[in-house]
Amino acid sequence: MENYSVSQWTKDNRVEGFVLVRAAEKKTDKNGRDYVDLNLGDKTGEMNAKIWNWDGAREVPESGKPIKIRGLVQEYNGRLQLRVELWRPVTPEDHVPMGDLVPCAPRDAKDMLAEIQETVDSLKSEPLRKLTAEMLSMAGERLAWFPAAQRMHHAERSGLLHHTTDMLRLARAALTVYPWLNRDLLLAGVILHDLGKLEELKSDENGNVTDYTRDGQLLGHLVRGITLLNRAAEKTGVTGEPLVLLEHMLLSHHGEAEFGSPRPPMFPEAEALHWIDMMDARMNTMRNAWEKTPEGAFSERIASLERRVYHPRYTEDAE
Repeated sequence: MENYSVSQWTKDNRVEGFVLVRAAEKKTDKNGRDYVDLNLGDKTGEMNAKIWNWDGAREVPESGKPIKIRGLVQEYNGRLQLRVELWRPVTPEDHVPMGDLVPCAPRDAKDMLAEIQETVDSLKSEPLRKLTAEMLSMAGERLAWFPAAQRMHHAERSGLLHHTTDMLRLARAALTVYPWLNRDLLLAGVILHDLGKLEELKSDENGNVTDYTRDGQLLGHLVRGITLLNRAAEKTGVTGEPLVLLEHMLLSHHGEAEFGSPRPPMFPEAEALHWIDMMDARMNTMRNAWEKTPEGAFSERIASLERRVYHPRYTEDAE
């Protein structure tokens, strides 16, 4: 029986240890038998799991809570899946460090918040500085720990800060290549573009997202972001071109209607924001897959990339 981290689980491993319940739902199979479908994880990764032949005598494991499990790693439709044989809730006597179970951003939240605030303070445009500062104030304390997604890129504690600060660094690099871009507009767009996710996702302080909110499902973070921006504009008295430009950047940063943007980017800073967002999201997804894949091997298919990821050996003598 092995107590590996989730990223080390492989086919036919018998595993035992503590994991975090990312999601859990009771379902019924085609023969009318109840089972529980779960996503279990720790700071290194996540895996789907099943508790078969559910008798209903116990409560379904609660999302966002740690449990102890024992089971067998199997393969189903080309993907690894854990067949849970035994499980129980964690007790205080287990002394489970939550830091081992919760994926976290690689930088301290206070440092990332300070980096964002320094950027806001550096904006020379008073309307953009006012709007950005007010939006951050409206975000409040949740921004320190909020994730950027449920399971895609930056799905971690403080993931929204991680995504935003990495994008700020990319934007500053882009400005050295394209100095004719409006610096204040691009940096303000980066800071604001995903703040609507605070109203889109249901997350606890561990950064574990259990579901989408009503607004998240009916509107999404692009539309909700614009309504929040308009609320900030009312409070600060900002109107006119700066507000409309930021609204367009929030609305168009996914690039095309297929991904939720009803308008494509229609000026240079909006186009730059779209590609900076795309690059950071995809590189984070690539890195996560790369870290969990042995050298010389391919990952499982990554749904958001629609492909598998190869981990190169990076040596001349690699076969």
